[in-house]
Amino acid sequence: MRKILNFIPYTLRKVQSDLILNVVKVTLLSVASFATALAVTPILTHYLYKYKMWRKEARALTPDGQPAIIFNKLHHENETTRPRLGGLLVWVVTLGVAYFFWALAQITDIPFLDKLNFVSRNQTWVVLATLFAGSLLGLADDLMQIFGFGKYKAGGMRFTRRIGFVMLIALAGAYWFYFKLGIQSVYIPGFGDMYIDGWFIPLFILTMLATFSGGVIDGLDGLSGGAFAAMFAAYGGIAFFQNQIDLAAFTGVLLGALLGFLWFNIPPARFYMGETGIIGLTTSLTVLAFLTNSVIVLPIIGILLVVESLSVIIQLLSKRWRGKKVFLIAPLHHHFEAIGWPAYKVVMRFWIIGVIAAIVGMIIALIGR
Repeated sequence: MRKILNFIPYTLRKVQSDLILNVVKVTLLSVASFATALAVTPILTHYLYKYKMWRKEARALTPDGQPAIIFNKLHHENETTRPRLGGLLVWVVTLGVAYFFWALAQITDIPFLDKLNFVSRNQTWVVLATLFAGSLLGLADDLMQIFGFGKYKAGGMRFTRRIGFVMLIALAGAYWFYFKLGIQSVYIPGFGDMYIDGWFIPLFILTMLATFSGGVIDGLDGLSGGAFAAMFAAYGGIAFFQNQIDLAAFTGVLLGALLGFLWFNIPPARFYMGETGIIGLTTSLTVLAFLTNSVIVLPIIGILLVVESLSVIIQLLSKRWRGKKVFLIAPLHHHFEAIGWPAYKVVMRFWIIGVIAAIVGMIIALIGR
């Protein structure tokens, strides 16, 4: 009995020590990512402005398929004088930090540095690969918009082509989850795991396409950076409480890079995120939702993506079937701007909604277990 009583305090101390180390790991990596982003942004923006990495002509169409008359009245100067490709900062810093600490763990025998390595097969391989693939796709689209390669009336890569590439990324991700990780179910809060077998693959693909469609959230200074920061912070919290510490560390690193981006993207923004940030983030968000088995709360945590995407869909359907628009301009954040809201008011109110929704979604995901 005495041995058992002596063992209990030891166990509690061990648990407390592990918890502290995990908190230090996530926060230290987040701070390192944020500091790196702040340090490299002046270099990035120098070259973006030097080589004029922005649209050379005004946008022809809005995402709802209408002539961009109202949009150009609001944003013509910014669109043609501020560079895109700000999303490079987010994914390059994230992948760079991941590689740096992975390399340190390989060449040293220091336990603490080994602890900081968050690259692992079962937690972060697939999300790191998805971030890289989605960001490269977005980079190609941004460059086509900047230099006019393959240009058509909406500018950049054709939407159907982008959809096709995102489907390929989704198919690769679904294959990894289903065949490599053996995941064949989804968790329903309050009910438990629902076994869906092969239906997991189309569910994964459709979820990624739906999340990708919410990428129209970009377009106002600070909007996308703050919105995605809330979403990734929520999934980071879920991963941490599920003891997926490497995944929580990845999310922390991505969050640090996003906050570094946001530091320079708040009004007046020095650059825009562009598709290289948006596609990488939306595809990665899908993978995070499935890795934490919390895809059911993705529409809540990503409520801003849902609302923005729906506003475009409603606008298109109304124009086609009713012959008139519901909103002055879609997506929704531009509608509020068009009716007279200052851009900063739209952004801050969207931030508030995004943070509240992220907290609610995280609570549902955790309490449901």
